[in-house]
Amino acid sequence: MNNIKKLGLTALAGSLVTLGSATAGEMSVSGAVNVTLGYGTIGGNSSRAIGTDRDVSFTGGGELDNGTTFSMNTTMDDNFAVSSSTTTLTTPSIGSFTLGTGYGLQSGKYDEEVPQAYEQISDGKQTMANLVGNFMDGNAISYTSPTFDLMGASVRLDAGYSPQATDAGQNDGDNDSWNNTYGEGTELGLTISYDALQVGVYGSERENKTPASNTTSGQEIGDEFNGAWYVKYSMGPVSIGYSETYMDAGVTADDSTSVNSSITERTGGGIFTGEQMSIAFNVNDNMSISYTTSDETYDTQDNAATAVTTDDDVTETVDAIQVAYSMGGMSIKAYQMEVTNPDQDQDAADASITEIALGFAF
Repeated sequence: MNNIKKLGLTALAGSLVTLGSATAGEMSVSGAVNVTLGYGTIGGNSSRAIGTDRDVSFTGGGELDNGTTFSMNTTMDDNFAVSSSTTTLTTPSIGSFTLGTGYGLQSGKYDEEVPQAYEQISDGKQTMANLVGNFMDGNAISYTSPTFDLMGASVRLDAGYSPQATDAGQNDGDNDSWNNTYGEGTELGLTISYDALQVGVYGSERENKTPASNTTSGQEIGDEFNGAWYVKYSMGPVSIGYSETYMDAGVTADDSTSVNSSITERTGGGIFTGEQMSIAFNVNDNMSISYTTSDETYDTQDNAATAVTTDDDVTETVDAIQVAYSMGGMSIKAYQMEVTNPDQDQDAADASITEIALGFAF
């Protein structure tokens, strides 16, 4: 009897392997290290520091019998904690599906999509542009359609859903803790490319469970909505780009809201709007330079008679010059940026920030 059971189990295991068979997967490891020198004047005080940044990425994947491919990527930060981890299934005909944490449709596709020689200016000075839709960065599933032709243009559709849009990643088998403020989130993006021209439009929304919070004026609070759109065009070695962003966090301002102190994007009541313009020039195969200007305006949206400011605005302006030079696996990159009204505080001292980075990739 035992031999019969063993024979039956062996046959069942063999049938399961045949049903879900795949070609042998592969795993690779890559990484980068950067040493930076940063200095400047922030908050009226001079500062200088040497920093290091180390990232290691593990990537693997394989292919099923029907042509569907699977891949995974896990990136570790300086403290060897997981900064992002994704699993992607790509089908031959209906597109790809990605699940994981530390990623989102807006990241690398729609936010700050203007040409830059070094990095997005929000990496040097936190701006609203890099926060649009980031509540979809974890505990979400996203879909990317195949690229299809429309009157000579290439069109791609992106969509995402999170049952608990709190920008929190979860381990295997874990559930999100109940959040009294936010519920589910959705996002949708569209990219159209025609020769050297590319246009992208993105919108995201998440449920706000706390009406009439953070206000003394009795104004009703709605769901949060974030949006962005951009256009880029390349002419040989020159690339230009323009982008606009919008953030209504669904939080109304207190009557005491003032633009004479720092405002935290999304947490502060009111509406944030921004625009970026950039031009980049590839000097040769190894060297590039770019200039970016960014204006982000905070509008309190508070018209109460007792308000300290009546529908007042303040604009944070960032002007940045970047240069990058690469030689094989080594790179030298730098930026210099000037910031007016940092953190949407019209009383704050202007800031000047410079960074020089020596990087190695392996």
